[in-house]
Amino acid sequence: MDSKGAITALAAAVLFGVSAPLAKLLLPGTGPLMLAALLYLGAGVGLTVVTLSAARRQTPDAPPRETPLRLADVPLLLLIIGCGGVAAPVLMLLGLARVSAVVGSLLLNLEAPLTMLLAVGIYGEHLGRRAGAGAGLAALGAGVLSYAPGGLQAHWRGVVAVVFACLGWAIDNNLTQRLSLRDPVAIARTKGLGAGILTLMLALLTGSALPSPGRAVAALALGFVSYGISVALAVRAMRILGAARQSAFFATAPFIGAVAAVPLLGEAFGLREIAAAGLMALGVSLLLTEVHAHWHEHDLLEHEHAHVHDEHHRHEHRDAERGGEPHAHVHVHPPLSHAHPHVSDLHHRHRH
Repeated sequence: MDSKGAITALAAAVLFGVSAPLAKLLLPGTGPLMLAALLYLGAGVGLTVVTLSAARRQTPDAPPRETPLRLADVPLLLLIIGCGGVAAPVLMLLGLARVSAVVGSLLLNLEAPLTMLLAVGIYGEHLGRRAGAGAGLAALGAGVLSYAPGGLQAHWRGVVAVVFACLGWAIDNNLTQRLSLRDPVAIARTKGLGAGILTLMLALLTGSALPSPGRAVAALALGFVSYGISVALAVRAMRILGAARQSAFFATAPFIGAVAAVPLLGEAFGLREIAAAGLMALGVSLLLTEVHAHWHEHDLLEHEHAHVHDEHHRHEHRDAERGGEPHAHVHVHPPLSHAHPHVSDLHHRHRH
């Protein structure tokens, strides 16, 4: 397992996980739909400021460090915003209104296994037994964390809505992985602005009122960190690990939120949280210690993405492409046959 990808994925989970108790503090006086809009807008606006600031510091003749989004990416971006930024949150809100908190929490844990099923079954990623067991334990830990006896009231329409919300996020994850060779900050920025604007329009049309300036600023700041930076890190992790493994690491976010809720909300940390921590720790350890190596072939491939000159990237440069690493430019991978440890990134989608 690539340690850099694992650290990036876990960092994304930490930043997103702490958003749950903090968002709970902001929910009174804001409302769920308006809060979702402000969180997404905070991500988009914050990352826009970061991008403009970085552009001012960059010298004009420096080679690009990341591949920008292209016009051809627009259809995928619209699907990502529609599925993960608008449809899934709205379906989640509709569903949670018709089921108990316990049922809703349990059902929301379907996002990780649905992401894995789509990644392996449709998009050609590979999970060995060790990685599959680790991913399953991480998802099971999230389920244990959200389970509590009693209160299992649910209307079937609510259940269906939450399940389809998880499916929307699973589709979002796998579509985002298709774009993961592009600039992660640009992807997260575009998703945040698109989803934030659409959700804000929906919130205003359904009668939601704007919160006080203090709450609005706090929600925007939280969105920048937990939705903006977190999503950018998650996209980078998808590039390195693939959607299936990244979603397994991201499944630790509910536990991180539970830990953060102890000092923030004064909630207790009991046997359920300890059991969830044990399952997740075991799952993550299996993922981290996975070694998948075999003889495989790379076909001729031409594409563009940020890279360093490792064994997969040995090519000549034009003068305009020279510079520090990582850098991004169009390059060709000649046919290659070799064996080395690898995961299902975009360079390693092959039969097993």
